[in-house]
Amino acid sequence: MRPLGATGLTVTSLTVGGAPLGSMPKNFGYEVDEERGIETAVAALTGPIHALDTSSAYSDGESERRIGIALQRIGGLPEGYVLSTKISRDLATGDFSGAQMRRSISGSLRRLGLTSVPLVYLHDPENTTFERAMEPGGPVAVLRELKDSGIAAAIGIAGGDTTIIRDYVETGLFDVLLTHNRWTLVNRSAGPLIDAAADRSMGVVNAAVFGGGILARGTTGPSRYAYRDAPEELLDVVRRLEALCHEASVPLAALALQFSTRDPRIATTIVGVSRASRIQENVTAADAPLPDGLFDEADALAARLTSVAGPA
Repeated sequence: MRPLGATGLTVTSLTVGGAPLGSMPKNFGYEVDEERGIETAVAALTGPIHALDTSSAYSDGESERRIGIALQRIGGLPEGYVLSTKISRDLATGDFSGAQMRRSISGSLRRLGLTSVPLVYLHDPENTTFERAMEPGGPVAVLRELKDSGIAAAIGIAGGDTTIIRDYVETGLFDVLLTHNRWTLVNRSAGPLIDAAADRSMGVVNAAVFGGGILARGTTGPSRYAYRDAPEELLDVVRRLEALCHEASVPLAALALQFSTRDPRIATTIVGVSRASRIQENVTAADAPLPDGLFDEADALAARLTSVAGPA
């Protein structure tokens, strides 16, 4: 268990990512039926990983609903377990107002069957302006109210664009930073953002270390990184990483995962799963012995990718 910044919460080095649980074929390329999603959530809530992340925006709340059914099946949220969700814009209208955030958390609590959640994030503030998000009665004010009222034990900011998210981190209003796709074997753009959060004693959560899958399965599957077509330069580096791992007789997924879990600034690393067996596979990958020199070689390859490493 690791401390999640100064929140008082503790987390395992891995967090189960709940995005696939509700079925998001446009993002992940496959369907997840209801019972499989619920069974996977049960496994996540009762297994060796003691944290699960979801959002009101994942499959329009379906991920939360299935997690809620799983919580009913096991008799409620286990003591000390860190379940996190995210309040988000209206996916149909784009509304990112304070009123929408109230509707969002109300829906989340109803679907999860809970009256409070250990951790609540403001999700994807790239969909509004910083000024509007920070105005009285706006999204950030609502999030702060959730903490003040005890609905959320801790609050965080979760998003992609590192420049935009940096503005929120620098306010000092958030307990946790969640960054995704920007601190991986092939994209190091979140480094300064992570430093800024760590300097403020924020908990740092790193997600999508497989870049949507390519850094787990390699180049044998779809050639996409962060939900978009990967440039040839990036694919070339992934092939070289595959070759390094083959020579060292270690899985590419283990290298990609431990790149994050070994980072002392990062409290926990989110890995999305769509079936129960993936949970133990990820634990095994996180514990696999790897030669230190492999990370040095991976760093050297990443240094060649400054201009083609995907989104910043």
